[in-house]
Amino acid sequence: MALRVLVPLLGILAALAWGATVWVNGTTRSWFERDVALRARLVTNGAREALSTHLRSGDRKKLKAALDELARDDRIMGAAVCSPSMRTEARTGALPARSACETLAGRTGAEASGGLDLLEEADGGLVHTALVPVMDDGGLPARLVVVHDLSFVARREAAMRRFTVGAFGLVALLASVATLLVRRFTWRRWTEEIRRVLALSRGVVWRPRSRDSKLFAPLVSDLRAMVAELAADHGPSAGGKWTPERLHRVLTETLEGESVVIVANREPYVHERGPAGAVRVQRPASGLVTALEPVMRACSGVWIAHGSGSADREVVDARDRVLVPPGEGSYALRRVWLSDAEERGYYYGFSNEGLWPLCHLVHTRPNFQADHWRQYETVNRRFAEAVCEEVEGSDPIVLVQDYHFALAPRMIRARLPRATLITFWHIPWPSAEQFGVCPWHRELLEGLLGSSIVGFHTQQHCNNFLEAVDRFLESRIDRERMSVVLGGRESLVRPYPISIEWPNQWAASAPPAPECRRAVFAELGLAPDALLGVGVDRLDYTKGIEDRLLTVERLLDRFPRLRGRFTFAQLAAPSRTLIAPYRELNERVDALAGRINARFATGDWRPIALLRSHHEPPAVFRYLRAADLCYVSSLHDGMNLVAKEFIAARDDERGVLVLSRFTGAARELTEALLVNPYDLEQASSALATALAMSPAEQAERLRALRAHVSEFNVYRWAARMLADAARLRKRDRLSTRLSVGLRPVDGREGLR
Repeated sequence: MALRVLVPLLGILAALAWGATVWVNGTTRSWFERDVALRARLVTNGAREALSTHLRSGDRKKLKAALDELARDDRIMGAAVCSPSMRTEARTGALPARSACETLAGRTGAEASGGLDLLEEADGGLVHTALVPVMDDGGLPARLVVVHDLSFVARREAAMRRFTVGAFGLVALLASVATLLVRRFTWRRWTEEIRRVLALSRGVVWRPRSRDSKLFAPLVSDLRAMVAELAADHGPSAGGKWTPERLHRVLTETLEGESVVIVANREPYVHERGPAGAVRVQRPASGLVTALEPVMRACSGVWIAHGSGSADREVVDARDRVLVPPGEGSYALRRVWLSDAEERGYYYGFSNEGLWPLCHLVHTRPNFQADHWRQYETVNRRFAEAVCEEVEGSDPIVLVQDYHFALAPRMIRARLPRATLITFWHIPWPSAEQFGVCPWHRELLEGLLGSSIVGFHTQQHCNNFLEAVDRFLESRIDRERMSVVLGGRESLVRPYPISIEWPNQWAASAPPAPECRRAVFAELGLAPDALLGVGVDRLDYTKGIEDRLLTVERLLDRFPRLRGRFTFAQLAAPSRTLIAPYRELNERVDALAGRINARFATGDWRPIALLRSHHEPPAVFRYLRAADLCYVSSLHDGMNLVAKEFIAARDDERGVLVLSRFTGAARELTEALLVNPYDLEQASSALATALAMSPAEQAERLRALRAHVSEFNVYRWAARMLADAARLRKRDRLSTRLSVGLRPVDGREGLR
């Protein structure tokens, strides 16, 4: 490590030393040249009167004597007086031959010039020859040749080089030593910070040698986050993949076995009165229920939801509770009853005519009405009151689910200030500009920031939320910690990509894939060698069902060989039929499927099988296990768990997932065939590719997808959220104890 640092450093310093030496030598030589030229002129000026007199008198002896007197200077090698025609009038004996008057005239054309300065290398070293006018009688002047010995310049240059190299060598040595010392002490402080963070993650108090840790604050902050995530995934209860048992152990350790309270609009089990009067239990077609119900079975607690079933009131106790799942009783379902006006205004109105289209980029205009907003406030307050009735203790853990309850966190906080509230927003969060369309955007943001943690599926949704807070609220945003401080209370903003249970109970209980395929093919009247595509959705305009059917039509147009062989079965549960866009969608889908079938149908074969009814999970998983491909074509989706359910269903490692890139799942399930559902050419090509894909490639892709979903399952999702909640709760409890323990001591604050 030290050599990797020192070798480049020494190379750089050597190059700098060489460059400095060249520059110093060049500068020094130019200085000496100017000095010697000036000195030659000064010498000439001093001797000009005597030389002029002797020249006029023609006394050559005295002229030579004057030149000998000049040449007594140690640095003057010789001198000569030249006539205007450059003939030698007198000279000293040591004058070099190349500096004689006649030679200079021939070498430089000096006869036509007034003087010169000539620097050249001679046998003895560097020589400077100056030719300076002495006397001018109106014609060409007589001139004096003065030859200086500059060998001392070379000696000084050599000395300067030695000094420069020595100085830079010393600087290099000092810099190397300083680098090693800084690295040594920096590494020591860095390792001390790492040890301290790791020790704190194990509950050990670590006292570092260095008190100054500010230098590493950004790195240590990232390290703390990484350690916290590792601690959540591989803590004391680490045991491989996340399972219900492991989640239960973690909650027992982190939450001391305390149950949690979930607030959601949709209930996990609906009691309906059948045609014969018998009460039957249904599971709603809901991704939220799919994700949360296994968590509640693992950790127990209370699920508070709107009682919407026709027989829901008949099965609850005096506290409006019923134990679920039926026959198992793992947790309690508390039902809240809403009037028709409340349901229309809160659920169908503000939530699904306003917030739902606002948050999804599907070109449906949101509809906001004041009376819907009032019902939304009322119902949120009703649910907040139900939470306060169901919790035990003053600091419970409450999970508020989805866009139906944006106001509830602040209402619960007002009643339970020490509660740890996690609000998870299951749909996309729009840009700040788009969110500002809602007339009550400030109230929604303030309500959500009553939470301890606000969770989203993706980091982009977190960023959009912080952007909206920054634009519409007076608050302090810490983007490094991903938190918002409003009214003196901090709310963390975190991405928690949701998933499904693994092992999946419905996949485990379903018949083998070949048996499912035979049964489904028999229901649809398909030949044994037919090809089957499947889509599973609520009838919702965000799911891209129309685009999906148009893609099937385009597939049959482009690949005629698939006609008569490929069938696409769309399981479409009716949804929100009281809202006009949903009724219109239902009619359009029905008409589109009829048109495509009328165009391509031959004999008993129909390309589209539109199954518009509610399907229980066992039936859904039979279709998923039977299909050659599953097409998820959502136009905008927070996550989309159908994609993950298809992966869970295919333990035979057959089938292909074709997935819209506008889903949150597309960021994780990269081995699927990702498409733009608006692009019918691309999407139909993907369907053709899926149908032609070899079994080996199908197995390779599904192995990777199944490994990811099994590792990042719903138990891990819940554990991360609840572990973060447990840390916040522990911190708040410690802060409360410290604040209670403070009292005035001699006019100052002190500890009891």
